[in-house]
Amino acid sequence: MAGSIRRGLPRVKGGEPWPPATEVEAADAVESAQPAELPTSPTTARDLAESTAPSREQPVQSSTSGALDERLSDAPAPTGVSLRRGLPRVPGGEPWPPAEAAVVASVAAATTEPVAGASSERDLAENTGPSREQAVPSATSRAVDAKASPAIAHAAAGADAGVAVRRGLPRVAGGEPWPPAGTVPVTAHVGAAAATQEAATLEETTAATVARESAPVTEIAAPVDAPAGQEVVALASRPDVSTPLPYPRTVWQGRAPRHAAAPLPEPSPLRPGWPRAIGGLLGLASLGLVAVAAVFLVRAFLSLPLMQDFLAAYPGEYHPAVDVEPGFAPWANWAHFFNMFLMVLIIRSGLRVRSEKRPTVFWTPRRNAKGKISLTLWFHQALDLLWIINGVVFVALLFTTGHWARIVPTSWDVFPNALSAGLQYLSFDWPTDNGWVNYNSLQQLAYFVTVFVAAPLAIVTGFRMSGLWPKKAEGLSKAYPVEWARALHFPVMLYFVAFIIVHVALVFLTGALRNLNHMFAAQGSVDGAAYAANWTGFWVFVLAMAVIAGGWFAARPLVLAPIAKLFGQVSGR
Repeated sequence: MAGSIRRGLPRVKGGEPWPPATEVEAADAVESAQPAELPTSPTTARDLAESTAPSREQPVQSSTSGALDERLSDAPAPTGVSLRRGLPRVPGGEPWPPAEAAVVASVAAATTEPVAGASSERDLAENTGPSREQAVPSATSRAVDAKASPAIAHAAAGADAGVAVRRGLPRVAGGEPWPPAGTVPVTAHVGAAAATQEAATLEETTAATVARESAPVTEIAAPVDAPAGQEVVALASRPDVSTPLPYPRTVWQGRAPRHAAAPLPEPSPLRPGWPRAIGGLLGLASLGLVAVAAVFLVRAFLSLPLMQDFLAAYPGEYHPAVDVEPGFAPWANWAHFFNMFLMVLIIRSGLRVRSEKRPTVFWTPRRNAKGKISLTLWFHQALDLLWIINGVVFVALLFTTGHWARIVPTSWDVFPNALSAGLQYLSFDWPTDNGWVNYNSLQQLAYFVTVFVAAPLAIVTGFRMSGLWPKKAEGLSKAYPVEWARALHFPVMLYFVAFIIVHVALVFLTGALRNLNHMFAAQGSVDGAAYAANWTGFWVFVLAMAVIAGGWFAARPLVLAPIAKLFGQVSGR
């Protein structure tokens, strides 16, 4: 009878199920061997159905193959059966095998892969695929080779298409590819009696297998050792397989990945959210209230008779023991500006060195290839060197001209006067200030600590952490560990920051135009009244701020690299 091959998924997108619906014509002897005459055991039917699947890979026992060869020896002459065609062998060619080769399978290919523990017909059919590559026991291979020669001779003599069978791996190690050269397809059939006997044998050999669902059977290939005239069983318990089997959806992307909401950006410190902004305003208001309360408390304290006598005895300044010429020399104004310019860039580069985890540009000295450092650290150390030179020149001129007495205490009265000046600053009742002639005691102590204490500490600690420190001085390094330098260097930088903030604030609060004229224009008078409304110092100060801002934005690798190349090698690694 005729039946359709089980169809699967299409080969191309949008195509029909593969393979196309094909009718398999069976011989009269096969039609007489319907499932009614065969055992109806679920196990036997399943095994016969699985014999048509070309993807099964199981071993076979040589005893089963031999028994099947003996039972299939008396079979009538073969007739043609339609062969399932697959993909082309070459790009752009026709499906393989050619249309004129109407065969079931190669006689030689039927011996490619014995299957252990399964039915004989199914095992032999599974071994007809040309792509099987599995090891076969040597005893089975020798038995199959001995029995295969009559069938191969018959195939070579009676083939009508003349198409050679595809050759595979050798049966034994070092042998030639199997089947031998010149083998052609052949068609064989098995009679009804042989089919019935074979089905009974299948039921006996598969009695130990677990029962599963029955599957349709399409065709069974002839064994390689079957003599001419034997037939292949074609069973026809076939359900309707004209449409592909349904399959459940296993992957569903869903809507979430395509419509995922973007994460909310974190609030910027420059534009905080309402809770943080309100909290900041409340904090500033609290600080303002504390400052106002402190001012009133200090004013109340200074109004006491005891403190009035103290302010009269120590007004906040004393006359130096050494006579000093009033005013500021131009070199003092220049040193003051250059020191301010360098300090801003030193603080910026120092903070960058502390936060830079992976530098992008490096500097290497020409005479020491092992002294490679980051370009930021080189810039920081170069600024330190300029700052040290400027400070040395300033101190040298300070002692040469006698102006050292303006910032160096010469009497113990400096301490009570400094306390008196501090209380007057806190009460917002500024002490008498005429820096053109003399600093008050609080200013004198602050300048002395900055020039003669904080600056040397910054130099000593920075030199210990730099590459200029001698590596071989083990005793000196042990006496002055680098950990001490690191522990002091950063607090000294914080002191300079605090000093700059307080110094600039008092410059503008205690008479901006007068103080700017003193510091930037070298203009003033003994009584402090002249040049009070002169704007010369202010515009010079604005120009100085522009230069400092330009240096701040120019302190980047694009500008620093050409300068650094003058003193060493600049590289990206």
